[in-house]
Amino acid sequence: MGACEDESGENGYTHNEAEAIEKGTINGEANNNYIKQQQQQQETKTIASAGSLQSLWKKTIWHGGSVYDAWLNAVAAQVGQVILSMPTSYSQMGYKWGVFFHLFYFSIGMYTCYLLARLYVEYRVRKERDGVDFNRHVIQYHEVLGSLVGLWAQRVALFFNIVTVGAVAVVQIIACASNAYYLNPHHNKRTWTIVFGAISLVVILLPTIHNFRIWSFLGVLTTTYTAWYMFSTSIAHGQVPNVKHSAPIDLQSFFTGTTNILFASGGHAITIEIMHAMWKPAKYKYVYVACCFYVFSITIPHSLAVYWAFGDELLHKNNAFAVLPSSNARSTAIIFMIMHQAVAFGLYIMPLNFMWEKLWGVHQSPYLVRVLVRLPVVLLLWFLALAFPFFGPLNSLIGSLFMSFSTFIIPSIAYIITFRTLKARQNEAEKPNKPRRIVGWRGMVVLNLMVVLLIFTLGTGFGSWASVKNVIDQIKTFGVFQKCYQC
Repeated sequence: MGACEDESGENGYTHNEAEAIEKGTINGEANNNYIKQQQQQQETKTIASAGSLQSLWKKTIWHGGSVYDAWLNAVAAQVGQVILSMPTSYSQMGYKWGVFFHLFYFSIGMYTCYLLARLYVEYRVRKERDGVDFNRHVIQYHEVLGSLVGLWAQRVALFFNIVTVGAVAVVQIIACASNAYYLNPHHNKRTWTIVFGAISLVVILLPTIHNFRIWSFLGVLTTTYTAWYMFSTSIAHGQVPNVKHSAPIDLQSFFTGTTNILFASGGHAITIEIMHAMWKPAKYKYVYVACCFYVFSITIPHSLAVYWAFGDELLHKNNAFAVLPSSNARSTAIIFMIMHQAVAFGLYIMPLNFMWEKLWGVHQSPYLVRVLVRLPVVLLLWFLALAFPFFGPLNSLIGSLFMSFSTFIIPSIAYIITFRTLKARQNEAEKPNKPRRIVGWRGMVVLNLMVVLLIFTLGTGFGSWASVKNVIDQIKTFGVFQKCYQC
């Protein structure tokens, strides 16, 4: 690659490049213009809306674009129904491997999200230099890669991201039905899937991710309560009689568990859309780090506690609610998770809505036109949720086959290609910060290739083998369009 052909110093940058970085001259003007433009846009919005009730409504409830909104959106998207299947993953891997892969995959997730954030800023600055206006156009993942890397990258990214976000949205409907069954078993899970599929039609009314402030706040609140409820209840309950902790039992269950953790760490599939909803999108890379540390704090403790209390019982229950004793606190947690899954469904279906609008040429059309066009997307996902109602195995399958590419492998390769030449690095939109200067360009290339190799081997390779076999086993055992999976 051209990137590695440059004569470099020990930090991977050429002498001239390093000197330019130290002087702050690499793309300083472009970066300053970008920052000024963001500030001017924010000031214009503030001045135009000051002093009116409509402004108060938009500012407090409806039109959020701050770093806090981005954090709420990121956390709500990052952790949801997967907290119900994480204890099962620990029962498949054991304590030590569970914590290791939790930290390992989330660390890689933070790094690749950083790469995606850099690519978004690079794309936006280049386009705005050419006079492109994004006021009524939402930038998406495949558009960024198509412009920076090439048409082939756009097509690859489009395929993997459609499947990834679509499958995650389907899982939210399945999980709603699964949770509702534990709240009211008088109706089977298929009936609950029909009910929540119909309710999910409401999310098409939300115009963009700008409008998720109150919903994402609710999403964070509900998952936080549920995680700490499971932790405290498991500790108070104590270990079941003759509890066993046999994990790891075999390679299939072990790698099924690891890919569920991989799935949990791939919430940055909607990074580009969340960034585009920010007033200052360049700050998202810090937002996502804060998001991941918060997610650590609520997912690792409850996974350890539930596995400690119930052990191998979790191997046959993908939903932790199935082993927790009935109580008012459990019923509250179930209701809260249903609420969260509705929010997560809205977040993950939004990129599909934008793609569908662009396909039909109505992305910048009046609101009602866009709402009507979105309807077939929800109906298709509803149908898939009815056909394949096993959300635990699907998490692992999505993580290994699709999310491993869309959120880990593709960003790593795209970053190398985008900045492979010295000229591209000298004119990049964001000047390298100190850690990146220390790592150097060659160091970044090595890191990215390591990510590709590790994720492809562990996630796509072993993970896909285990996950596909597990889903086939579930279909053979329960069939498709099953009335009540694991009831």
